[in-house]
Amino acid sequence: MPSKPRKAQKAAALPASLQLGRAVEWPTTPEDAKLDAVPNPQNDTNYLVRFTVPEFTSICPVTGQPDFAHLVVDYVPGPWLLESKSLKLYVASFRNHGAFHEDCTVMIGKRIAAEVKPKWLRIGGYWYPRGGIPIDVFWQTGRLPKGMWIPDQGVAPYRGRG
Repeated sequence: MPSKPRKAQKAAALPASLQLGRAVEWPTTPEDAKLDAVPNPQNDTNYLVRFTVPEFTSICPVTGQPDFAHLVVDYVPGPWLLESKSLKLYVASFRNHGAFHEDCTVMIGKRIAAEVKPKWLRIGGYWYPRGGIPIDVFWQTGRLPKGMWIPDQGVAPYRGRG
């Protein structure tokens, strides 16, 4: 006889403070945005989680012109997982935020690391050219746990039309 499927965790079992499962206001600044962490049910296992943000937008702090990037966040969870809706709201809060490419990329990596406390995290910010020069920014925490396989982030170097 087939086994019965396990019931999905009910939203009521999650803390009421989470943004998950309810309507929330879009944060207008990164400082206003809240990152949510949820318990990692596989805390005893090292594995990789990847978030890809192919349409990241911020503002140049000097010219006010929009900047665009493809972000890739890889992390090995500790006791917490980064809840994806809160990440979506957080990265959207940069839309009108004025900061250089390097600052945005590192700020996001540091904030996720501080909130979720992963065993390891890296972020790659692959910025589209402004003034004819693409900028790629990389940041990571500590050393990768032993025995972990980490795939390439899969973003080709910018080539233009060449």
